[in-house]
This record gives sequence, C-alpha cells and structure tokens, in this order.
Amino acid sequence: MIHGRRPVLESAFATFVFFTAFAGQFWRNLLGWWGFGAMVAVVLIGSVWLWVARRPRPSWRRTPKSSLFFLGIATLSLAWSHYPGGTALGLAILFVTTIAALSLTLSLGWHGVLRAVGGALKWVLALSLIFELWVAVFVREPLLPNFPDFDASAGELPMAFYWSRAMLFDGGPIEGIVGNRNLLGMAALIAAILFAALLASGGMRRAQGIGWLVVSGVVLLLTRSATVALVGVLVLAAYGFAMWARRVGPDGRRVVYVSAAAALAASVALLALLWNALLGLFGKSEDLTGRLDIWESVIGLAAERPVVGWGYIGYWQPWVEPFDGLAVRNGVEYLQAHNAWLDVWMQLGVVGLVAFASMVAGALWRSWFLAVDRPRDERGGPVAFSAIALVPLLVLVALIGQSLAESRLLIESGWMLLLAIAWGTKQRQWSPEPLPAMPPTRSPRRWSRPEVHR
Repeated sequence: MIHGRRPVLESAFATFVFFTAFAGQFWRNLLGWWGFGAMVAVVLIGSVWLWVARRPRPSWRRTPKSSLFFLGIATLSLAWSHYPGGTALGLAILFVTTIAALSLTLSLGWHGVLRAVGGALKWVLALSLIFELWVAVFVREPLLPNFPDFDASAGELPMAFYWSRAMLFDGGPIEGIVGNRNLLGMAALIAAILFAALLASGGMRRAQGIGWLVVSGVVLLLTRSATVALVGVLVLAAYGFAMWARRVGPDGRRVVYVSAAAALAASVALLALLWNALLGLFGKSEDLTGRLDIWESVIGLAAERPVVGWGYIGYWQPWVEPFDGLAVRNGVEYLQAHNAWLDVWMQLGVVGLVAFASMVAGALWRSWFLAVDRPRDERGGPVAFSAIALVPLLVLVALIGQSLAESRLLIESGWMLLLAIAWGTKQRQWSPEPLPAMPPTRSPRRWSRPEVHR
C-alpha cells in the first residue's frame, strides 16, 4: 500500500519543495523565521529520504563540473572570509538548497521536475490572487507580516515593509503571498513559459492549459513589474531565434547567430539612446530605484578584494559587517546587490565569478542545442520537435535577464532552477532519444519513471 502511494507522496513533496523555493517569504511572513526553519528542515529531511529511496547514480561524465567548482570555491572561502560566521550560515543554506535541487532532478527526472514546478507555481499564483482579494475586501488597508522583523509600531513605515499594499482593486501593483511584485511577476512569467509548453505538447488538457495561462497573464499584468516586462521581451526574442534555428537546421544557423548578435548590439544602442524615455515609461527614477547607488557600493567592496572576494554569504545578513547599513534607501535596508554577477564578484572575487559564469554559460549552451537540434530515435532517424525541449532555454534566459537587476539567481528558486537546468541538460547531453512530450496525468500509475542513463 505504501509502495503504491509513493509516487503520489514524491510528487506532493517535490511540489512542496518548489513552492517553498518560490514562496519562502510566504512562510516567513506567515510563521516567522522559526516556522520557516521548520519548513526548511522538512525540505532537507525529505530530500535525503528521496535520494535514499530512489538511489540515483549520476555518472562523472554527466556531471556539470562548473557547478562543483563554484560550490568548492564558496566552501573554501570560509578560510579567508571576512565574516566566517556569516559564511558558515550562508553555506548551510546553500547546501540545503543544492541537496534539494539535485535530489529532485536526479531522482524524478526532467518530467518529474516540470510537474513539480508547474504544481508549485499553480499554488503560488492562485494563493496570491486569493490573498490579495482577501486583503482588498476584508482588510482594506496595507497588511503587515504576522511576524515582522522590524518595529511595527515605529510610526510611518516604508511600503516595502508591508506584506500586501491592498491595491488589487486599483489595478496593482500586487505583491501576492511572496510579498514582492518582482518575485511574483517572475513566478508568473516562468509559469506562462511552462504552461504554454505543456499546452503545446499535449501535457495539459486544453481548457486547463488556457485557464492557467490566463491566470499567469493576469498576475503578470497586476504586478506591473518593469523588470519582468523587460525579461519577458528577452524570452520572446530567445523563443523567436530558437524557432528560426529549428527551421533552418544546423547548416543555416550562421545567419541566426549573426542576426542575434546584431539584434543584441542594436538593443544595447537603443537602450542607451532611449534610456530616460524608458525610465519614464516604467515609472523608474534615474537611479533605477536606488540600484545605481547599491551597485557603486558593491563594486567598491569588490575592488578591495578582487581575486577571491570577501567570502561567500549568499543573501546578505544585516548583522554582518560590511553589509550592515551598506544599502539603505528611504528607510529600507536592502540585503542583495540587485545584480547576481556583482554579488558573486564581491563575495568570491574573479575566481568565483569565472566559476559562476562557466556554470551559467554551460547550462545555456546545452539548453540551446536541446531546444534547436532535431531529436532522433535510437536508430538515428529524425523525429518531431517537442515544445517541452524549449523550457530549459526560455526559463534560463528569464533567470539570466532577472540576474541583471536581482540577485535571486543565487538563492532559493533561482538557484534551484539553475541547478535543475544545469544538471538536467547535462544528463541528456549524449542521449540520442528526444525529450518526449508529457502526457496529461490522470492517475499515479501514468507517471513516467525518471530517465535512466547508462
């Protein structure tokens, strides 16, 4: 009986893990840091249980070495860290997230991960709309977290401190259960990518797929996130070039690459030329809501220790010097560099930046060819393309775009998705068979077993 229910339990656990990764702030606002710690403990224990139960055996050949290099540099930084206690705590969080990501990716396979991410995002989007509706109808004013980590009685508080601003009936922006419109908008964008691919490949029933695409679009619009809007343009461009590369085949891709390079150069030129107009369009100040000042401070720190950095810390800890008071704007202390690449350079220096860039570039390279190369069967014959094969590329492009304005790629959902894509694409790099479409799930028996690579 237990054995028969195990696929259902594994599916529910995987969905819970990705929900926690996308909505960690939900647990912190709802249950406080101790409650969030309990959720993290469940994630860690469950991930170890899943690994022991499934016993995946990744081969060295199919292991992305750059990710191990980055993890090694982060661990070694404890030896020269300016804040060893902060580094130890940051490493503990990093390895819990890494264990969860690798356990799910290697145990459940790519289809299992996609189903878990899709299920988690459904919960995030649906609960966010229900939450915002509840606040707008019954609370009717900005809502503070249940367990604020600040003095809630200290007069007028910055709006960034509130869980929800109660602006649903005003057309947004809404923050949802995650308490941040940029994070909620990014979740909606990734959901739209995944649901569109599942709908196109037959992995979701038509009515269900269209319904969730509508929900994703509504949430995306209500967040009114300029960052996610620009990231969405990047995703659409990547999709266009990928479909073009599929159509022309390997022999005609040179023009695709030249055109992509020209489009990138033209975009940079137009961005520089129309910078002030774009800022006005998106309602941003000239300092990008304080980001320029934060970047200047981070670059200054990085320049003091350019080779190996100050030591890994991940998400900044406000009680650790030099982060205490490093980035304060309008009474709000920001705990990230708002740029993952600057954050890595400051924490791990050029050495860590090279490792991180190699990891991202390798994952992007493999995702591109998984998306555009004609899949073949075991006999070497060509078979039809799958929309599912586009998901790693488009999600990774979204994460890279987000990494230029947020450091989310280094923590929680960003890090988990990066690892899942890096390891998942590496597992399939030499596989002749295509990445098949996902049939709609009707019962636990229809769940496919994870890919086995020998």
